[in-house]
Amino acid sequence: MDQAQNTIAGIGGSNEISTVDDSKEKLNQVINSNQKTLVLLHQLKLTVSSFTPASQLDLLQRLNSLVMELDNMAKLSDKCNIQVPMEVLNLIDDGKNPDEFTKNVLNNSCIARNQVTKGKTDAFKGLRKHLLEELEQTFPNEVDKYREIRACYAAEAKRLAQSQSVLPNGDAKVKSEL
Repeated sequence: MDQAQNTIAGIGGSNEISTVDDSKEKLNQVINSNQKTLVLLHQLKLTVSSFTPASQLDLLQRLNSLVMELDNMAKLSDKCNIQVPMEVLNLIDDGKNPDEFTKNVLNNSCIARNQVTKGKTDAFKGLRKHLLEELEQTFPNEVDKYREIRACYAAEAKRLAQSQSVLPNGDAKVKSEL
């Protein structure tokens, strides 16, 4: 790549990074606005619960602060492009934890991928078995030698694993100190 292409590539990379940083900054502003709104609502609740005619000015000031913060939050939210699945909103409406949606999505996708992988593994095992059967019919002596070599290799691997204090699943044995 020549110098001009390096410069253009560098600019493209930094623009992507700055866009991500801008998005995070905008999201952080919305989160801060949400937190400020919650604080204002709490203060307003306290003012209303202990209302006296003398605290009317304080109540009006807190109401104005809340309205201004809600307006600020609406302006900030227009800058953020966050898509929330309807299922999450429905879970929240039902009084459930929205993390359940994430958990279900991850579990379902992992299970589906696991099933696909298992299917591929089973297919390869079937292919290996079929190939060995076909090879045994055509080249019986060579297949017997192959099986002897595989058995020797498996025994050597098992012996080596035992000598290195490694469990069959690959974990190392840990000696407990008393």
